[in-house]
Amino acid sequence: MRLLVDAGNTRFKWRLEQEGIVIDEGWSALGTNAPLASIEGYLGAVSRVGVSAVIHEDIRLRLSSYLEQKVSGPVHFYWAEAQRFGLRNSYMDPRTMGADRWHGMYGAWKRYKCGCAVIDAGSAITVDYVNNSGQHLGGYILPGLKMMLKSLKNDAARIAFEEGEVSKAEPGINTAECVNQGLSWLSRAMIERVSKDVSELNLSQTLVTGGDAGRLFALGMKGAHHPSLVLDGLGYIDSEAFG
Repeated sequence: MRLLVDAGNTRFKWRLEQEGIVIDEGWSALGTNAPLASIEGYLGAVSRVGVSAVIHEDIRLRLSSYLEQKVSGPVHFYWAEAQRFGLRNSYMDPRTMGADRWHGMYGAWKRYKCGCAVIDAGSAITVDYVNNSGQHLGGYILPGLKMMLKSLKNDAARIAFEEGEVSKAEPGINTAECVNQGLSWLSRAMIERVSKDVSELNLSQTLVTGGDAGRLFALGMKGAHHPSLVLDGLGYIDSEAFG
């Protein structure tokens, strides 16, 4: 039995597999003491764990310790690489790329083997482009919805508002609308730019993952929804590592 873990900035996502069949998958908040409590009965039978992590090192060490206590098999952390089976990283130093971006791109590449845009709408929004030959063309990192809301609440003391509808983008007529619909306006501008890039770069697929993927689709994003894209890529890499 294999356990795959995507430890992001705010969520701990996991997938439990037996001989390639998904037994269960889910998520928990990152800061919980027992993030795998719902599948604890299975953990003794886990023969290995593969982890994609972008968390701070102290949290990663605590996670590693937790997993090693709960499962009998080894725990392997996988990071971004210079290349893998036709996918080539544009970074001069791949170690400086977030593992989730690489694993999401690899999941897309293994599934489609064509030019694609990979958008991960999480705490931060990442956009990465891969051409038809597997060359990573680079990407963008933007603040996500919750990060922008938190920044406005914390750093603009005179802007008082409540979180609300974020799928409308017309001008607001009160502060809450101006903030929430302003964020949607920014997101729509990003969506339009992605669409333009996809056309100009001749990319065949747009794949969207992350907790705010649904909001991007509501705002007009065109593409395929792959909620577990990072885990997919991680699973391919772990399988290739162990045969």
